Amino acid sequence: MSHTVSPIGHVRSCFKEKFAIPRQPQLAPAATGMLELLPPFDTGDAVEGLEQVSHVWLIFLFHQALEDKPRLKVRPPRLGGNQSMGVFATRATHRPNGLGQSVVKLEKVEPGRLWLSGIDLLDGTPVIDIKPYVPYADIVADARNAIADTPPAPIAVHWSDEALRQAHEHGLRLRQPVRELIEQCLAQDPRPAYQKPPPERRYGVRLWDLDVHWHYPADGEIRVLDVQRAAN
Repeated sequence: MSHTVSPIGHVRSCFKEKFAIPRQPQLAPAATGMLELLPPFDTGDAVEGLEQVSHVWLIFLFHQALEDKPRLKVRPPRLGGNQSMGVFATRATHRPNGLGQSVVKLEKVEPGRLWLSGIDLLDGTPVIDIKPYVPYADIVADARNAIADTPPAPIAVHWSDEALRQAHEHGLRLRQPVRELIEQCLAQDPRPAYQKPPPERRYGVRLWDLDVHWHYPADGEIRVLDVQRAAN
């Protein structure tokens, strides 16, 4: 039996590309966005009561990772990207039906719009459903996961003077915590675990309308080089 689902809305996110998105929600509290609801859910009736809730579960589609043939095994980044594991033992984006779930903080509720933080969702992500987070039911005190029992250890993020100035100016312009967002995302080291780039190699990512560039001058260290407004 097959079922058809339709989005109830789409996320407008600070993340404009997949690279450097935190691999779990809540790892970057400064990552913000907004869920725009579609008709008939874009009225006050559909979100009435959500103002009493601090966090919500978003059920969404990995719309840029949909595949016709399901994968039985994947290579999760947490294991260095070189070790295979059953898809159901991971939260890899390559899912049998392309579904993902994230618990995010609900900052503000408006008819047709939910303002969010701590997100790990790409701009344009289709959301299938919203469910309120229920602490007494969703927190399992004795739960364990031997594969990922602790958050990834952060690495040091340093700034050039110019990049720090740019981040501050763009943060004021966007009214967003740009410096904090960059630091929280880069501290998790978004490059594939098996990559050991030469110090001169530059990396880049689009956050909001900004192009951010950095490199790895030493092992276990990141240096932000510049934060500039994107050309297009």
